[in-house]
Amino acid sequence: MLRKRTHRSRAAAGGVLALVAAALLSGGCGKPSFDEDAAFSYLEEQCRFGPRPPGSAAHEETAEWLVETLRRPADEVAVQRFTSESPAGETALTNIIASFRVDERERVLLGAHWDTRAVAERDPDPEKRGDPILGANDGASGVAVLLALADLMAEHPPPVGVDIVFFDAEDGGNDGGLGDWCLGSSYYAATLGSYAPRYAVVVDMVGDRDLELPKEPNSVSANPGLVGIVWDAAERVGSTSFTEGPGRAAYDDHVPLIRAGIPTALIIDFDYAYWHTTEDTPDKCSPSSLGEVGRVLVELIY
Repeated sequence: MLRKRTHRSRAAAGGVLALVAAALLSGGCGKPSFDEDAAFSYLEEQCRFGPRPPGSAAHEETAEWLVETLRRPADEVAVQRFTSESPAGETALTNIIASFRVDERERVLLGAHWDTRAVAERDPDPEKRGDPILGANDGASGVAVLLALADLMAEHPPPVGVDIVFFDAEDGGNDGGLGDWCLGSSYYAATLGSYAPRYAVVVDMVGDRDLELPKEPNSVSANPGLVGIVWDAAERVGSTSFTEGPGRAAYDDHVPLIRAGIPTALIIDFDYAYWHTTEDTPDKCSPSSLGEVGRVLVELIY
């Protein structure tokens, strides 16, 4: 993940579609409760595989676990396998897609990356900077929220179709350029075909114990209406972590989706002291942080 800015993309269309989506999703009855403890258990379970960079045995084992875990609640699970050139050479990669209410035409996309970084280049100990990271927050937290949401949707079918996409190879690039980052979402965006969700929300690094979620500038630039809808939902559920001020711009999995014409917002806490270090471990994360984000997504969908 790079702290880089991207150009404004389809802002007007994004705002209109976001408002349409809000109208489609409003006016439901009581909403189901998000299980933050279950989400945190999913975070811990991912970390038990160890670091999960593409090409590792743990990466393949985690992919198999994700597919099996999603088959229980989802109506359909698809596996999108592809290869891509990365700093480590040609690598086999996997996007995983779980769909709910597959016959529903109106659809929403929720995404997170499931890979972890192969090097801890920001570790305070120079001897550890070549080690892979465990990725409790940077990788596992977003996946954990969406897995718990999948369980919820199995019990309480959503009022629209929902597609959860776990993107591979978000976190394998170098600081020198953008081309090595977000490989899974870039491939997914290039293979959309006729699929056109009303909007998408990507969640990344949302488990920090000291959670603060400002508005991500690339999301605001491209889709201000959608960002407003997400943050309004946070206000309605009483979240204190979603803040009005701008955060730092991130090149994350939302950018390829925006470029493909899907109105997309990123929810991210970029001020995380353990980012790209070997200390990105479950004890730095909190069930309540996952719960805040999960409740916002429930508010949006239901």
